[in-house]
Amino acid sequence: MKFAFSEISLPKRGSLAVLVFADNTLSPMAQDVDDITGGVLTRALETSRFKGKKGDLLEILAPQDMDVSRVILVGVGEPEDLKLVDFENLGGSLVRKLNTSGARNVTVILDGLESNDLRDNEAAAHITFGAKLGSYRFNKYKTDEDDASEPSLLRMTVACKASSGARKLFTDLEAIAEGVFLTRDLVSEPANTLYPESFADKCRELSALGVDVEILDEDKMERLGMGALLGVGQGSVRESRMAIMHWNGAPNKKSKNPIAFVGKGVCFDTGGISLKPGPGMEEMKWDMGGAGTVTGLMKALAGRKAKANVVGVIGLVENMPDGNAQRPGDIVTSMSGQTIEILNTDAEGRLVLADALWYTQDRFKPELMIDLATLTGAIIIALGHENAGLFSNDDDLADQIFDAGKTVGEGVWRLPMQPEYAKQVKSPIADFQNIGTGGRGAGSIVAAEFLKKFVNDTPWAHLDIAGMAWSKKDTAIVPKGGTGYGVRLLDQFIRKHHEGK
Repeated sequence: MKFAFSEISLPKRGSLAVLVFADNTLSPMAQDVDDITGGVLTRALETSRFKGKKGDLLEILAPQDMDVSRVILVGVGEPEDLKLVDFENLGGSLVRKLNTSGARNVTVILDGLESNDLRDNEAAAHITFGAKLGSYRFNKYKTDEDDASEPSLLRMTVACKASSGARKLFTDLEAIAEGVFLTRDLVSEPANTLYPESFADKCRELSALGVDVEILDEDKMERLGMGALLGVGQGSVRESRMAIMHWNGAPNKKSKNPIAFVGKGVCFDTGGISLKPGPGMEEMKWDMGGAGTVTGLMKALAGRKAKANVVGVIGLVENMPDGNAQRPGDIVTSMSGQTIEILNTDAEGRLVLADALWYTQDRFKPELMIDLATLTGAIIIALGHENAGLFSNDDDLADQIFDAGKTVGEGVWRLPMQPEYAKQVKSPIADFQNIGTGGRGAGSIVAAEFLKKFVNDTPWAHLDIAGMAWSKKDTAIVPKGGTGYGVRLLDQFIRKHHEGK
């Protein structure tokens, strides 16, 4: 899809979208259209259930006395209540509706918002951002799609005051969308095409945007003592990798310690010797969702030339039940020197993160670290698919992440950490064990407490995104499949708290 901005005027062709506020109050341009068509909009509203609420859409085909093919009435509720995420959902909803209608282009007229604190150019840019996010499709492996299933919409124009300002704002938002799309692509790829080495190659492609990329192979990781990470991958014919991505955009590049993001990249998770049940195992191609988010974030930051120093570190492995695979009862030595008793080989992501977190804080001395992982099924039991689990050793950091998630509509919810939970990962024969002693209770918290053992005094947060990396249903801006969750959240966190400092 192509996107454009223009000053407010009625289009001479294509489709037209106009705003309707609460209680079916027409925007000024919608009123003009109603006058031109002899009251067609008013009659349509009177004979429908449309009430002008957020998310309401009503299509009027071939309106009389107009050259446009259709008019879409877009409900937005009370204008003073609208937030940027509402405009994003508006754009995404329009794209989803028009892509199945045969429409090839649409003009969205944005007026009547004077009571809203947002500037028109912000609203216009975020409508377009939402439209782009909602236009995503992963169809590279389809060879026989019929024309009816192909999206029809090719162009969206948003007409508003200060359209040049909207165009400038959208430039950054488009870069963020490209980062989201990269994450969605990575999460959606099957494991026979996306494995540790090929994932590392995808990271290398970010060099074209100015990201410095470094790849550690198994020999290098072994010399560094990463026994926890390497133990997970030793049963796979695919060698493990670690990718390190640097974006140095702070005004004073040399004196600024980076902020660090660490991702779990289990490219396929069978559970290893502690084998998962067969039904649903195909979904474990997206157990690299945390690494996918970190990679997409690095693309977004580089694409918009973020004024911050950021490092992204991802541990890339496959967890397979080979004759050489790690066994329950094995003891491994992590890069930190701490030993770990393996009680369940399906609790493998925390082993990958143990070495990745230690490596990151030891080498880069970051200002803070945030890790992301599809770590536990328990977080889905606790929070469903509406929020990621948030754990942190720093209240300010946790509050900042929560606020960023609320702003962009990617929810997080903080769960507790305390010594009583930490005791569960003490091993009788090693320093720690990789699952807790409490059975199924508090599984996500115990996993976070395990990770904390590999973080010193660095401000740190852990996001368990197991319920958020993949969706089985569509929303306005997230088609079902890989969601790209976390890219927008963390970009907002950086933009608000670390940009240019």
